Amino acid sequence: MSDVHPGIRVHHDGPVLTLTLANPPSRNAQTPSLWLALARVGESLPRDVRVVVIRAEGASFSAGLNRQLLSPGGMPGEPDILQLATAEGLDETIAGFQRGFAIWRSVPAVVVAAVQGHAVGAGFQLALAADLRLLADDAQLCMREAQLGLVPDLGGTGPLVHLVGYARALEICATGRFVGAREASDLGLATAVVPRDDLDSATADLVAALLATPAGSLRALKPLLANAIHAGADDQLAAERAAQAGLLRALAERARG
Repeated sequence: MSDVHPGIRVHHDGPVLTLTLANPPSRNAQTPSLWLALARVGESLPRDVRVVVIRAEGASFSAGLNRQLLSPGGMPGEPDILQLATAEGLDETIAGFQRGFAIWRSVPAVVVAAVQGHAVGAGFQLALAADLRLLADDAQLCMREAQLGLVPDLGGTGPLVHLVGYARALEICATGRFVGAREASDLGLATAVVPRDDLDSATADLVAALLATPAGSLRALKPLLANAIHAGADDQLAAERAAQAGLLRALAERARG
């Protein structure tokens, strides 16, 4: 899995899989081939992985879409975005790109994004694809798509509206302004904000705390709480009962030896 894409490094260490954006000269700018690689990593996630960490090398988490993709002819080795715009199957093509982001909400592992510097456009949306976000105090989040005559389309709009509300999400996306780490914390976008030099250690501490939770409970919590976002009260109570019943049965089986 380590050679899944030139711009990604994947390291699997027992219950933790670390996915590192690894093209710092481009500020980890993203391309369609990278999105497809992200989907492949998520779809082949080993069953023993309980926590996924998404991080990046260099000063920035990700500068977002590589702008060369929007020029005539695009860039070597990548789909010609402007040509795709007038081709058959555009909806299906975009759905494939979205999979690289949506997959992280559907995997059973808890996904942690460790974000430093700029997370722009697709970079911001990748951070939003995680369950938890640790931000360095120099983090700057920005949805820049509208300024390019586009909209965010990589799965970021749903989590953003859920976290900050419709009006604030509209303002952030429509103006393309930067949201600093402290404001992100105030808005609920950040699980925590730490000094830049402490980001790696804070991520390790969070991972350790997650792994200290029994594996069955951690695996049950993610879908249970995600269900609560849209479920009615009765449906959520039923989901709680079902999850608890499964865990109680597992406890009883272990007690019987």
